[in-house]
Amino acid sequence: MLAALKTLRKRLHQYPELSGQEGQTAHRIKDFLKDYPPTHLLEYLGGTGLAAIYTFGSSGPTILIRCELDALPIEEPNTFSHQSKNKGVSHKCGHDGHMAMVAGLAAWLQKQTFQTGKVILLFQPAEETGKGAALVLQDERFALLQPDYLFALHNLPGEPLHTIITKNHSFSASVQSMAIQFKGKEAHASEPENGINPALAIAQLIPQINALSNPDVHSQNFGLITLVHSKIGTKAYGIAPGLGELHYTIRAWTDEQRLQLEKKITTLIQTISEQHQLTYSIDYLEYFPATQNHPRCSELIQRVAQEQGFTIKERTIPLKFGEDFGWFSKQYKAAMFGLGAGVDTPALHHATYDFPDELIETGIRMFGGLITLILNRRFR
Repeated sequence: MLAALKTLRKRLHQYPELSGQEGQTAHRIKDFLKDYPPTHLLEYLGGTGLAAIYTFGSSGPTILIRCELDALPIEEPNTFSHQSKNKGVSHKCGHDGHMAMVAGLAAWLQKQTFQTGKVILLFQPAEETGKGAALVLQDERFALLQPDYLFALHNLPGEPLHTIITKNHSFSASVQSMAIQFKGKEAHASEPENGINPALAIAQLIPQINALSNPDVHSQNFGLITLVHSKIGTKAYGIAPGLGELHYTIRAWTDEQRLQLEKKITTLIQTISEQHQLTYSIDYLEYFPATQNHPRCSELIQRVAQEQGFTIKERTIPLKFGEDFGWFSKQYKAAMFGLGAGVDTPALHHATYDFPDELIETGIRMFGGLITLILNRRFR
């Protein structure tokens, strides 16, 4: 079975799809599940999502295991045989491996003899944009599932292979992306006094916004503001520009702290725009709620990792990246854990990253252990 899952993982890696466009990826998962048919299959959940439901009895708890379908807009330079065939798109976050793990659970579930309960394998779209989980939750069919426990994992390069990384309470940061547009007035480059150029305002704003950051992850007031894109005018040397843009991501440990940062940024934008006679607008784009691990779910993860003999590393601070699993943790008993992907593995979202196939079995053992523990009611 592991050989088949590695083949599936590499096939998914070869044909990656961007957030919201994962139709073929979902189709490949559906094809794989034909050999391990669920009791019921929900298609097009929240867009391209799939939920494979395995029912073992009319009573008992319902457990949902979630993975992600989407890839990233990154060109792959790797030259191995399973290199991405879709130009400018590749699996650089390991979602191909996460899917292989959860698909492997389908095969594992076929062999189980649980007397009660239900297991849902959710293949979720659009995690990378922060929209997929929210769209799944908005789907009327999901409301009927009523899961009692939700679990997910993320592979973590830089951590020893197979290590289980746990964190009580907040697992990942609250993240908001924002795009700021400035409008002045174009003029001939020889007569800039006849226009309103946003360049000086932008030059003034960048260091002042940056000064609001507190990158100390050990601080309760951690807040990281990252400039990800800027644009002023066009490459036309006879024109003094009248338009400009700044794009940021803002992250903090809680939604409340992040909102405070946003207010401070907005105040700066308003003040400096007025000084330079500019108008401005702000668009709030990708949003990832902080993932809050439920204490009972965290306890179960710890217990299963111990029973399976894995090394456990307990984090004292959340992870700085955004994870849209936070949408689920707002409404349900949910928890996420990390899975060490190797100390020397390239970082997530790096162009040379490739998911380590050795982790597929580890993920299945962890998720299978959680399912067994809960459905056999081996906990207080």
